[in-house]
Amino acid sequence: MFLDYFALGVLCFVAIFLFYGIIAIHDIPYEISKKRNHPHQDAIHYAGWVSLFTLHALWPFLWIWATLWREDRGWGFTKIQNEQNELHHDMLKLSEQVENLTKKVAELEVMQVKQSSYGNSTDNPQGDEH
Repeated sequence: MFLDYFALGVLCFVAIFLFYGIIAIHDIPYEISKKRNHPHQDAIHYAGWVSLFTLHALWPFLWIWATLWREDRGWGFTKIQNEQNELHHDMLKLSEQVENLTKKVAELEVMQVKQSSYGNSTDNPQGDEH
């Protein structure tokens, strides 16, 4: 008799635990959107409750929807594209600078060779050997 009541208690505990667990899981996208100050956080919250009735079929989409928004960059697509364009422009400028520096180094090497060959001929104008 005691074991019957104990089993009933365990069964009720597991049912309540699962019920609250499912409710806690369905609220994760809303909590993410609240943390990120999402402009559609109310819609995500209501869709999360609707998702309970669809056995969480909408939940992955709500999670994606909540995580796409970030307060510092918005949806992020145009800002990332602008940043990539700026990086590409900076890379072009840097490659031009490297090219110019390579030319200058080559010119300096040529000048050094000319000076060293000119220096050798002026050091010993009469051809005497030391």
